[in-house]
Amino acid sequence: MSYCAQLGLSKEPFSLSPDPKFLFRSYSHVQALDRLEIAIRLKRGLSLILGDVGVGKTTLARTLVSAFQPEEGFLFHMMLDPSYESEYQFLLSLCQMFGLGGSFKSTLDCREALEHCLFQRGVTENKTTVLVIDEGQKLPLELLENLRVLLNYETNEYKLLQVVLFAQMELLPRIKRVRNLMDRVALKYIINPLDEQETAEMIRFRLEAAGLSENRNLFTSDAIRAIYRFTQGYPRKIAKLCQRTLEELLMREQWYADGALVEELVADERRWQDDAS
Repeated sequence: MSYCAQLGLSKEPFSLSPDPKFLFRSYSHVQALDRLEIAIRLKRGLSLILGDVGVGKTTLARTLVSAFQPEEGFLFHMMLDPSYESEYQFLLSLCQMFGLGGSFKSTLDCREALEHCLFQRGVTENKTTVLVIDEGQKLPLELLENLRVLLNYETNEYKLLQVVLFAQMELLPRIKRVRNLMDRVALKYIINPLDEQETAEMIRFRLEAAGLSENRNLFTSDAIRAIYRFTQGYPRKIAKLCQRTLEELLMREQWYADGALVEELVADERRWQDDAS
């Protein structure tokens, strides 16, 4: 019998992979998704979603892309790591991402090809091109300036390129240093960690999404409180601790986790952290 089946599950409930099916839609996440949809549909240009490590930005980005997949009028491109050594490499990567053929020997060649492509798609074909950039805090000033230039491509009514930046908070002061870029941000939103009630709801949501029946419960209320105290509502930390807790249940042949078990695992995790520091 598999690990999941022993606990009454059909799949891993607390995987750290950014699967949109396992995104718990907290108030903060729903607000971000709804506002992003409005900004993209109205072609407002640049949207900025900020949050600390582990609040679910990458999963949110994948969820945003999947939400538009049934619609033919939207062309999404996702940049997972914007760590480019030069503006030429960045622009060339965009040309390749957009499926542009030809030889691009300079940044000017790339910009002209991108402008033509965006005009063709946005005006002639009436399609919306969306560039989603994850790990946006890795963008240096030079590449932020290039994004500002790309956002200048527009008709009298709307931007030809929609850019969604998902980044850690450290990006904000850098954006402010790029002249006129902050003024171009149509949507600014910060994703907050979960509160204690949302933490409980996230755990239950993930378990049920993984096949747990409604009449079963693997975590007691005091276990939930202990999880929240340690993780402070950060989804990635919650998933990691719950994953570790379920493994321990199997090792001990127990059917549910209580606060004492979680506190024991937390103490062990803190010892690892102390040894590493």
